[in-house]
Amino acid sequence: MGLTLRWPLPALLAWGAAWGTFLLTWRGLHWPPLVCLVLAAGLATALALREPVRWRRHLVAWGFPLSLGASGIVGTLPAWGWLVPLVVLALVYPLRSWRDAPLFPTPRGALDGLGRQLELPAQPAILDAGCGLGDGLRELRREFPLARLHGLEWSWPLRLACAWRVPYARVRRGDIWRADWSGYDLVYLFQRPESMGRAGEKAQREMRAGGWLASLEFAVPGRRATWVHECADGRQVWLYRL
Repeated sequence: MGLTLRWPLPALLAWGAAWGTFLLTWRGLHWPPLVCLVLAAGLATALALREPVRWRRHLVAWGFPLSLGASGIVGTLPAWGWLVPLVVLALVYPLRSWRDAPLFPTPRGALDGLGRQLELPAQPAILDAGCGLGDGLRELRREFPLARLHGLEWSWPLRLACAWRVPYARVRRGDIWRADWSGYDLVYLFQRPESMGRAGEKAQREMRAGGWLASLEFAVPGRRATWVHECADGRQVWLYRL
């Protein structure tokens, strides 16, 4: 069972880890300050991606570089060096990805029981549209162990991390709105409420009859769900059969 930390403990631990990495590499190993900043900022950004709420991700990601700048202990760092954390964040979160859901990790156990109740072929093709770090694919694997799993992610660092964490799935970099959904028996989403109308239209237009669109937490506006799966933690998975 995964350990859930009460906020703001995740932020404090992330800032401490970033500061520890920076001080160890700079004062302990005597590496160049800019290299140390890149490593520490990258670690802070990676830890920020684990937060499910946007403002918390910003707070975790920017806490270290802002506190470092306020401390004044790296007076030799060039002025342009402070752009490094922004570049790291932009690589992980390309600008266009913020129009959808930058990273909403699927909680462990959120899909428990779905595989016993959903009518799918023996070896279904399943797409996690916007797979992030692969948490959704891991949950889908538990529910559908024989499925052919696919993931689509626009951010290439997240795509690489997801492919490493979920080697049994085919993970590609791509735009979920331009990708063809017609070859999948189930398309799974954990997006924003504002994205669900577009997702419903795309599924209706492209997916074959009998296919399923599944959305964690957010319903397709103006469309009645075929079935709503109640998760153990109180969340809902909205399911629509085409």
